[in-house]
Amino acid sequence: MATIDLPPSGFSGELPFPSDWSLAQLQEHLGGIPIERIRLFPFPGCATEADADEINACQDRLYELVDGTLVEKPMGWIESILAGIIFAEIRAYLKTNSLGKVVGESGSLRILPGLIRIPDVSFISWKRLPQKLPPRRPIPALVPELAVEVISETNTAREIQRKIREYFKAGVVMVWEIDPKTRSARIYTSPADVAAVPPDGCLTAADILPGLSISLRESFAEAELMGPPEPLPPTG
Repeated sequence: MATIDLPPSGFSGELPFPSDWSLAQLQEHLGGIPIERIRLFPFPGCATEADADEINACQDRLYELVDGTLVEKPMGWIESILAGIIFAEIRAYLKTNSLGKVVGESGSLRILPGLIRIPDVSFISWKRLPQKLPPRRPIPALVPELAVEVISETNTAREIQRKIREYFKAGVVMVWEIDPKTRSARIYTSPADVAAVPPDGCLTAADILPGLSISLRESFAEAELMGPPEPLPPTG
């Protein structure tokens, strides 16, 4: 079984897990995710926010920072389109309801010390944005009221559950978990309080974005449309 070598020389901090862990143990700790998503340089347990910022800025991949380890954020074609549709719906809503800012799938957030997450979509109210100005730091210390996670092929159930627990610990008010495989969703108001949204249901956030309603059926239909829509038949 492959093990993680000792930290590089010069590292003086404490690892968040035993230094003799195997890669399989680290993989299990992170929710059973594929090993390919775990970046081995910087050394797992030693990575910093600066490492995440530098790598995210110069590569075509995005990494979250979890227990000093850079974990690749997966995003497939349909998932990315779905996230874009939800972003657009919330942005359109905010044009007539100036309640805050919506952030897309590359918006890294330090939601807790040493923990960087990148929700597929985030809503942050004005009260959480000082002076109603966007932060200038590449990875701001901000916690959204609403975090949206669109499940990708390499996401595991335990990984998503860990994210949800972390979101609420940090102060997130609601999480939308969207599953492209079942074309359904779940709305969490705490790690234990969840409401299922069927394929013909709608995503809502009454206490955060009053009046917003996003149809799952219409969102999936738009995401899966691979060509111009058929012209409507002539009338009369």
